[in-house]
Amino acid sequence: MPCTCGNWRRWIRPLVATIYVVGLLVALPLCVWELQKLEVGIQTKAWFIAGIFLLMTIPISLWGILQHLVHYTQPELQKPIIRILWMVPIYSLDSWIALKYPKIAIYVDTCRECYEAYVIYNFMVFLSNYLTNQYPNLVLIIEAKDQQKHLPPLCCCPPWAMGEALLFRCKLGVLQYTVVRPFTTIIALICELVGVYDEGNFSFKNAWTYLVIFNNISQLFAMYCLVLFYKVLREELNPIKPVGKFLCVKMVVFVSFWQAVLIALLVKVGVISEHNTWEWNSVEEVATGLQDFIICVEMFFAAIAHHYSFSYKPYVQEAEEGSCFDSFLAMWDISDIRADVSEQVRNVGRTVFGQPRKMFFGEDHEQNEHTSLLSSSTQDPISASSSIPSSPVGHYQGFGHTVTPTMPTEPTSDGLYNSLEERENSDIPTEKIVD
Repeated sequence: MPCTCGNWRRWIRPLVATIYVVGLLVALPLCVWELQKLEVGIQTKAWFIAGIFLLMTIPISLWGILQHLVHYTQPELQKPIIRILWMVPIYSLDSWIALKYPKIAIYVDTCRECYEAYVIYNFMVFLSNYLTNQYPNLVLIIEAKDQQKHLPPLCCCPPWAMGEALLFRCKLGVLQYTVVRPFTTIIALICELVGVYDEGNFSFKNAWTYLVIFNNISQLFAMYCLVLFYKVLREELNPIKPVGKFLCVKMVVFVSFWQAVLIALLVKVGVISEHNTWEWNSVEEVATGLQDFIICVEMFFAAIAHHYSFSYKPYVQEAEEGSCFDSFLAMWDISDIRADVSEQVRNVGRTVFGQPRKMFFGEDHEQNEHTSLLSSSTQDPISASSSIPSSPVGHYQGFGHTVTPTMPTEPTSDGLYNSLEERENSDIPTEKIVD
């Protein structure tokens, strides 16, 4: 029998707080015991300090995730948010383990490197789902805007046509990184096994240099598409304050990547050399350990930024219903990204040229948490507006303005819009829609 909101919302927070306190009381003595047992050196001290930051970081992130699960009222928006919030615990725990066991660093870092692409993808899903729910005629709105030229360094390239082509290509540009990054990570693991990877050494004789260049190009293009997407739809996205959210995602992904490159350069010029490797066995392990330690510290501040940028408060509603297990299980559903990746792989030609799927016009699709990113941009405006989002209750009205609607016996077009401004800007008539 599912536990309703009247019960589990009261005991879930104290339970999590109790588990955290007990875990802290157990973990801290274990860390102290580990320091006493071993000869304390630089690596051990760094690992212990990083562990303290880990213990401060994870509760902040898990608390934010828990609050979204407790108030899981807008699945199409909160599902990608929860995925983004998991980035900080994954980065922090991965770096802490790699700092202790540098021999397996490349293997545990695989999760971190793949998840950063997943985060960028989910941020695009979050923006797309919000726009699709708030503006069913989004393609028409973009077509009515002035032509957007490419931003530097692509300002010399022909601009993408305003409308569905631009929307589709921006989403596709983000999606390509979710395919490229795991693929290059697998190649890195294979190269490590055959002994040609040589991480942290800038040389055209190893695989690491080429993979860094390739990943960097793919990542920069994904970020470029996000920036172009925001520049075109800045006014429409203002209610959800996307700049702070974008900076949280961009800073974590970019800083972690470029500081790894910077550390590799320090090794190359001899600032980090074989003369002093402390407890590490090689200068490469020193570079990897320094990177992992810095990430553990940075994630504490990233957790605080995420807590405020991706707050649960806009989704709190007076009348909330649902099972405590339903929202938890929904968090692990990856049907949307699976559909997007399958679509990209099956249609290589259309993907390369960025052509939208015309077959979606005239079809009736409902935008919800299971809708894939590519398909959400190719809905017919009229049919999309006649569908009601799958959220249990309420529509997102901007930060702190979520309302709980009443369920009418016959849906009207007025109910499909969340503000007077949208009704004034829409070309859809306001008569009742007959089922």
